[in-house]
Amino acid sequence: MGRAHEVRAKAMAATAAARSALFMRASKEIYMAAKSGEPDPDMNLALRSAIEKWKGQNVTKDVIERAIQKAKGGSAESYTSGLYEAFGPGNSYFIIESLTDNTNRALTEIRTAITKKGGHLGTVAYNFTQYGVLAFKGNNRDEVEETLILGDVDVNSVTEEDGVIEVLVSPTDFGKARDVLSGMGVKEFDVAEISYIPNEYIEISDPEDRRKFDELCDMLDELQDVQNVYHNVK
Repeated sequence: MGRAHEVRAKAMAATAAARSALFMRASKEIYMAAKSGEPDPDMNLALRSAIEKWKGQNVTKDVIERAIQKAKGGSAESYTSGLYEAFGPGNSYFIIESLTDNTNRALTEIRTAITKKGGHLGTVAYNFTQYGVLAFKGNNRDEVEETLILGDVDVNSVTEEDGVIEVLVSPTDFGKARDVLSGMGVKEFDVAEISYIPNEYIEISDPEDRRKFDELCDMLDELQDVQNVYHNVK
């Protein structure tokens, strides 16, 4: 059918694989959050955060509800978290979080993806800082910052751009910050998670390195054991 058809078919398959992996990641995280406490988002902050996180990535309501119902049903299924650090193409750094029922498979698939694109596992975490990240629609940056500080929240920064406020706080104060913001009337968060933020971003100018970097991101995105990927590339 020709090269054009092959390219389109490959793109569609990649999209389907990435979507399937996205739904699996959401299901595992929501299931584990629901099992960790009450399977009710009104009573379980971790569950509420997980639901909002994945809703923001267009995970369907059915996927979310099935994961909660699975936890309610007393399933004995369990997942182990993992953290992998790696050097990628073009002097890029990666931190990769996994959630899996098979740690050997997770390591093998992650390492294979990285080495295929010229990278290797190694220590890079010192190039990142972990923050609680909360983003929501608003235009009252100064009020938000003042209220968080008065609420004894360890605030790193509060920024506003295009009608969206982003708050970075100490990971240990993530729950407190969320409660303060909810008390201010914030009902929905575009982002509400603990994240690794690079201390410095880089640009990959070499086209070949950039291609490999983009392909590595796509490969990791399609691995169902991979939960989150952080890197230092703009």
